[in-house]
Amino acid sequence: MLQTPYYLIDKAKLLENMEKIAYVRERSGAKALLALKCFATWAVFDLMRDYMDGTTSSSLNEVRLGHQRFGKETHAYSVAYADYEIDEVITHADKIIFNSISQLERFAEKASGVVRGLRLNPQISSSSFDLADPARPFSRLGEWDVAKVERIMDTISGFMIHNNCENSDFGLFDRMLGEIEQRFGALLKKAEWVSLGGGIHFTGEDYPVDAFAERLKAFSQHYGVQVYLEPGEASITRSTTLETTVLDTLYNGKHLAVVDSSIEAHMLDLLIYRENAKVRPNTGPHRYMVCGKSCLAGDIFGEFDFQQELKVGDRISFQDTAGYTMVKKNWFNGVKMPAIAVKELDGTIRTVREFTYADYEQSLS
Repeated sequence: MLQTPYYLIDKAKLLENMEKIAYVRERSGAKALLALKCFATWAVFDLMRDYMDGTTSSSLNEVRLGHQRFGKETHAYSVAYADYEIDEVITHADKIIFNSISQLERFAEKASGVVRGLRLNPQISSSSFDLADPARPFSRLGEWDVAKVERIMDTISGFMIHNNCENSDFGLFDRMLGEIEQRFGALLKKAEWVSLGGGIHFTGEDYPVDAFAERLKAFSQHYGVQVYLEPGEASITRSTTLETTVLDTLYNGKHLAVVDSSIEAHMLDLLIYRENAKVRPNTGPHRYMVCGKSCLAGDIFGEFDFQQELKVGDRISFQDTAGYTMVKKNWFNGVKMPAIAVKELDGTIRTVREFTYADYEQSLS
């Protein structure tokens, strides 16, 4: 039996998301690219590539991973490319999207052999977190001056506009897209393709996927563009758990349980945004604060209700631990890195990676 902690990716649950993505692709004509910044566990790319059109990246390493491990269409984007990166980026990319006009002009000649695009910032977003808001004041993420962009239209063929963040509200998506059309309509008419980025939670429960698909189709037809979506969280939502074991229990004014994992090391995104992990079912008469094993005082997964009193050796499964989680795992305190396992469609569990002391040692110097 695989020793905890480990991430467990359930292909059957992953497939549910893939089928919704495929449905939107078919109904809307949009293409879907996996956002590797959110999820890059290539052990399940064999399933995902049958339902998606390729990948989009935020760095040289990601574009290389997408090209080599996923294949199909590979979009390269970065907030800024270094001189020593650009040649290799271009060898892996079908499209390269520049964050600024200055980067576009700096590397225009080197990138002349691939399709080129530019990121636009519509100065509106759905984000409720300033930390993650691409439209925050003084944002470095994309160009917003239409007149400046007009002057370089002969050097690009499309745009990337990423302004959604965990947006499960179709009405809000529709209104913001309308504002984008008002602001950038003249530019969109001159484009051949437009990526609307990620952060659109269209694989969530009760999301109006038919209305979403029709809106994308109408946008595509009106401007004569190929629409791209860049689902990250939408691709892998509810597909993965972090399996842990209780190592100790104590009472310090509250009942505490310490597990063999760490929110600082293994679910960092929750700590950054001060959110609790998810445990299901979260019902019962026994409430515990579940804590990580690192020395960080605030290494706490949250407070949860259990049917039985917890004891050493009990298993706790944290839900929804794929997006912005596995890509951020780290070696803080030298805490054991969770293994990665896949539950196949036939129910069998396959261990795809276990991490050792050598991995920890080699991550340093």
